[in-house]
Amino acid sequence: MTPVDLKAVDLTGVDTWIFDLDNTLYPPETEFMALIDSRITEFVMTETGLPFDDARTLQLRFLNDHGTTLAGMMGQYGIDPYRFLDEVHDVSHDRLSPDPDLRAALSRLQGRRLVFTNGSAKHAERVLDSLALSDLFDDVFHLEAADLTPKPRPGSYASLIRTHNVTPKTSCFFEDNAKNLAPAAELGMVTVLVGPHAFDEPGDFIHHRARALAPFLASITVVN
Repeated sequence: MTPVDLKAVDLTGVDTWIFDLDNTLYPPETEFMALIDSRITEFVMTETGLPFDDARTLQLRFLNDHGTTLAGMMGQYGIDPYRFLDEVHDVSHDRLSPDPDLRAALSRLQGRRLVFTNGSAKHAERVLDSLALSDLFDDVFHLEAADLTPKPRPGSYASLIRTHNVTPKTSCFFEDNAKNLAPAAELGMVTVLVGPHAFDEPGDFIHHRARALAPFLASITVVN
């Protein structure tokens, strides 16, 4: 698939800008999520007694089947979700740094800016602070706010819409995980897949694609 001309993307009329957090508001090349991923594997090993390879397989199966490894661990092993969230997100933020171009691009968006993440409230707060973006967002809809119901489960989107009075048809959702865009598109949101493999993923529910977030936001038409 050939990348679109970013200057041709017209998002006039969008009044609510919704962003995934990890690997969306910072590039995956930081490998920050690899730190959390390793912590999750360690947690699964400790709780199940499985060796590394088996624990890793179970972790990924839960992630694929339930949206998060946490959901699978809660259902099958009855683990304390808040202990899980505290332990797996307890990593160094040295790999994250402010991006002036992204900040400028986000600042030009008219309307509300929300973060919609499967991460915890504390994790989202720390990441946004490390990126120097906290003041640009009106709120964070984190996993606790969703009653631990993760994307892409429909209930998570319904909770977001209800909590923040979101009108899907005037909202745009940015994600690095294609399957999390499908429910948003079904609700009527404009969807944007972000990341180095954005143009490799199939799906009519992906309305726009961007290898990097800042250049895309800087070039779109947003005047209402």
